[in-house]
Formats: sequence, structure tokens, C-alpha cells
Amino acid sequence: MHPNRKILAMADMSLMRVLLFTPATHPEYIAKAAGSGADGLVIDLEDGVALEAKDTARANLLAVMNKPRPADNKLVWCVRLNHIETRPGLADLLALAGQGDRLDAVMLPKVESPHEVEIAAKHLAITSPRIIALIETGRGLEHAAAIAAHPQVAAIAFGGADLAADLHAELAWEPMLWPRSRIVQAAAASGIPAFDVPFLDIHDTDGLRKEALAAKRLGYGCKLAIHPAQVAPIKAVFAPSPDELARAHRIVEAYAAAKGAACQVDGKMVDVPVWKAALRTVHLAAAT
Repeated sequence: MHPNRKILAMADMSLMRVLLFTPATHPEYIAKAAGSGADGLVIDLEDGVALEAKDTARANLLAVMNKPRPADNKLVWCVRLNHIETRPGLADLLALAGQGDRLDAVMLPKVESPHEVEIAAKHLAITSPRIIALIETGRGLEHAAAIAAHPQVAAIAFGGADLAADLHAELAWEPMLWPRSRIVQAAAASGIPAFDVPFLDIHDTDGLRKEALAAKRLGYGCKLAIHPAQVAPIKAVFAPSPDELARAHRIVEAYAAAKGAACQVDGKMVDVPVWKAALRTVHLAAAT
């Protein structure tokens, strides 16, 4: 199968810059998060919800799903389920069985094999790439490429906190550089985007910007957020700068004039990979 098999199906997901988590236990938070400016919401049934509140959170989610959404609403709605091998995860699958087409995306935590994706996709009746797989364990990291290659996986995400704990490592840039890089490589091999871990200090805006920029340089196109105040700084990092956009337009125009042949822009060679990157920059700016 061609490695870029998902490009058309994932046009919107590949342009995500920031997805904001909001717990399903607080419907009022969901409404507030929807106006945060994020590209999408992750309505959380897992880590953001205490064990005794799982049933309430699930009922709130179903109530939100039953409400009509405005026709012009471009916000991506995602749900993070509990792990499918836990009782809350099984209850999530039963409650949402056959309703995969009502969800823009489903986030699966602690994915360790493509088999877990297959189980969730079958119960939810998901047939298109709509699953975001969180890589949060050493075993999941070992199988990241196979997970990313599953036809229902739309993106993979670096679950840094849980992965660091599983590896007995510190959740800092240098110790986590290799796992971060491996997830980017796995995503690229299957033509899907990679999402970076949330920055946990909601008051350290400078630290957030620094980490988001480093993740962008590494190959991530999106960063997850845990507070509405993080949305604008993340979007500013991942949005193309005026200079980046101007150069991207020059590349796209020159490549079109060359009718797909290699050419030069600003003294540098332009071939297919450079053109694809420039085209994504143009599309990303248009989606801003």
C-alpha cells in the first residue's frame, strides 16, 4: 500500500495545530473550550475523569453528541476513551458501539498494538482513518510503526508523561528526544501527522513556546493542550510566519511554472519533497 494512502482522507487532521483536552465531567467546560480557538477538542473520558465519575462523564458525552452542531462549525470533535482492556474502556465501547460515524475522531490511550485499534474500530464501526493512537508505553513505542500503519489510524500522538514513567525516565526534552523522534518517523512512514504531548505547566508560557517550537522543528505538526490559555501560543508557533508563507507561495508558483520539473527558488533547488512541504504551508495558512 502506498505510504501516503491517507493524505486526502486526512486533509483536515493534517492541518491541526492544537487540540484542547476538556473533561467530560463538566459540560460547561466543553462549551467554553469550543470557543477557545483550538482546531479541535478532545472530550476526555480517561485521565481527566476520576474513576467514580466515569459513568457521569460518559452520559455527558452522549448528551453532547445528541446536540446538533452548526453547519459552519469546522471544529474537530474528538473523544478520548479509556483503555479498551479496562472496565471503563469496555463500557465506553458498549455505549458508543456502532456510532463511530458520529465522531470526528476517537483517541485511544496507551495503544500497544494494531490489534487494539482493530478492536475499537470494529466496535465503533469506524471504517475511515479516524483514530488517534496515543503512544504511552515502551511496548507501544516498540510497535509505533505498525500502529501508525493501521488503515483506521489518522494520527499518532506522543504521550510523554506516561511513557516517561514507563521508561523510568524524566519528562524533559533530552531524555525524551529519541521517543519523540521515533513517533515522528512512524507517522511519516505511514503518511499521517504526529501530535506532541501537552505542556503541563499552564503558567509557563515561555516554556510552552520553546517546547512547541522544538517539537515543530522535529517534525510535529500539532501540540496537545490542557488549558484554553495554551491555545493561542501553540497556534502562533505552528502557524507559518509571513516569511515562511511568502517563500512557500514562491515555491508553489515556480514548481507549477516548471510543470513539475525541478527548479530553483531563492537560489535553492525545488523538487517534489520541497514542493509538498510548501503546499502544506500554504494550506495551513489558509486554514488559520
